Amino acid sequence: MTINEYQNLAMTTLNPELSERDVLINSVMGLCGEAGEAIDIVKKWMAQGHELDRQRLAGELGDIAWYLAEAATALGLPLEDILRANIEKLKRRYPQGFSASRSLCRDAEDA
Repeated sequence: MTINEYQNLAMTTLNPELSERDVLINSVMGLCGEAGEAIDIVKKWMAQGHELDRQRLAGELGDIAWYLAEAATALGLPLEDILRANIEKLKRRYPQGFSASRSLCRDAEDA
């Protein structure tokens, strides 16, 4: 499955009654909520002695992917274009791979 196929399939479960504005709002709120659920799993593992629940964390990552696809859809963009643009930005930022010094001293416009 390609990224855009995922986006198209995932959006078959989008609430058709939502306006474009509401889809965008729902997507960014959903991203925040699901990211919070993911970090809670990691917090329990790191700070509370729980085993890392990989299966549950993978499920939360899937939910994050759904909301990311929803946000791209709300913007009228193929998810693949967003991911490709991100890779291009990372290549500019870290042409030889991650570097702490480049991370600390990067241009403000390369956010």
